[in-house]
Amino acid sequence: MVLKPQDLVIALKLTLMGPGAWTYESLAKDLAMSPSEVHGGVKRLIQAKLLTPNRMVIRESLREFLAHGVRYAFPPTLGGKARGVPTAHAAEPLAARIQASDEDPPVWPYAEGTVRGQSFSPLYRSVPGVALKDRALYELLALTDAVRGGRARERELAAKMLGERLR
Repeated sequence: MVLKPQDLVIALKLTLMGPGAWTYESLAKDLAMSPSEVHGGVKRLIQAKLLTPNRMVIRESLREFLAHGVRYAFPPTLGGKARGVPTAHAAEPLAARIQASDEDPPVWPYAEGTVRGQSFSPLYRSVPGVALKDRALYELLALTDAVRGGRARERELAAKMLGERLR
């Protein structure tokens, strides 16, 4: 069993939903994934002990993985200039707390994006579009990206904010 990056997207979405408030089909629709991808992700999350067998998020385990493991398991691929959706320290909630630098902001490449910046690979291809429709998920994904690819101060602040949101 090996976790896939999209499994974290599933876990983060599940933290925002009540127990039993979803089906594989509804979650797949919300995340622009196939039901089989969601089903496989849930199985991997259970094996990794990030979900209980009855499909409840083990928040402390997820918090620990996001704070200490995600940057090693799923490092971002950085690219050239792209138009897209801001992420990491360029998106809320970190954007309000981190002083903007002269560097290009990290963005998930997305044709409908409005910001030009440095390409930053999302955890899953559907993340930019899904994030624009779900503000709470967008914030969790941006914080996760700050841990994945930010500087030490950004990683520390993002991990702390993720921990607060997951409690």
